[in-house]
Amino acid sequence: MRSRSRPVPDEAEAAAAATDGGARARLWEPVVPWLFIAPAVAYLLLFFGYPIVKNVVMSFQQYTITTFYTGAAPFVGLRNYATILPSDLFSKALLTTVLFTAGSIAGQFVLGLALALFFRHRFPLGGVLRSLLLLPWLLPLAVTGTTWRWMLDTDDGVVNEALRGLHLLSSGIPWLTGTSQALVSVILINIWVGIPFNTAILYGGLQDIPTHVYEAAKLDGAGPVASFRHITWPLLRPVVNVVLVLGVVYTVKVLELILIVTGGGPADATQTLATRSYQLSFQQFEFGRGAATSNVLVAVSLVFAFVYLRAQRRARHA
Repeated sequence: MRSRSRPVPDEAEAAAAATDGGARARLWEPVVPWLFIAPAVAYLLLFFGYPIVKNVVMSFQQYTITTFYTGAAPFVGLRNYATILPSDLFSKALLTTVLFTAGSIAGQFVLGLALALFFRHRFPLGGVLRSLLLLPWLLPLAVTGTTWRWMLDTDDGVVNEALRGLHLLSSGIPWLTGTSQALVSVILINIWVGIPFNTAILYGGLQDIPTHVYEAAKLDGAGPVASFRHITWPLLRPVVNVVLVLGVVYTVKVLELILIVTGGGPADATQTLATRSYQLSFQQFEFGRGAATSNVLVAVSLVFAFVYLRAQRRARHA
């Protein structure tokens, strides 16, 4: 039998093609992951990056309604910030934003945690009740705001009618028209809206805590309070951090609910930075000042998130 010392031409071409194919595969290997994430990056740059950059640029311009016709938006530097920051209305809106955010987050978290602990125990129709609890969060804010505005109406609202029917008051409480009641009312409405989100996230975190840890603690004589303090709260803290940070980010920019329920009134009692930015931009058509106000709102959110996360990190390493 005659032996072949060299590969035939077909085998040589196949070997060369395989070598070239392997080289091309190695060349494209680092590029393939970027091709998968390119659509997401393009989406973020187009719908998030560009608006943020445009908003920052607008805050340094005299950007008014005439700009849409002339295309001219003169650069004014920090004039927009120098105009809005010293004003009494801005200070009042900033304080209202802090009170609205703090009150909403406290109420949503405490009630959400209580409901999550309650639903952790199995009972008949527990799953149905958890599903129904999500309805306030799933409803459009326009529907929620309109419904609550009708319910809290001073003359014909369901709440005042019920209180009068129970002989708890003789005249209607101005829930939305009184300067001392309006802010409390919108805080309570926002708490009602945000409870389902807090309950769902915290309930999921509770489900990840092993049950045998509670059984061991019970054998050692730990009661419900001790179990919550030494087991539930430490193991739930990462989820709590996420809930609180997301809650602040969502709450500090609440706009539709306040606009529908009170419109920022009465007498600017429910005026927040978000509603003030809306009024400057879309009612007074001072887009540069509105952009500056919204940038302050973004800065406040970032500062809070940074301070809170840094404090939590120090607490974990302490």
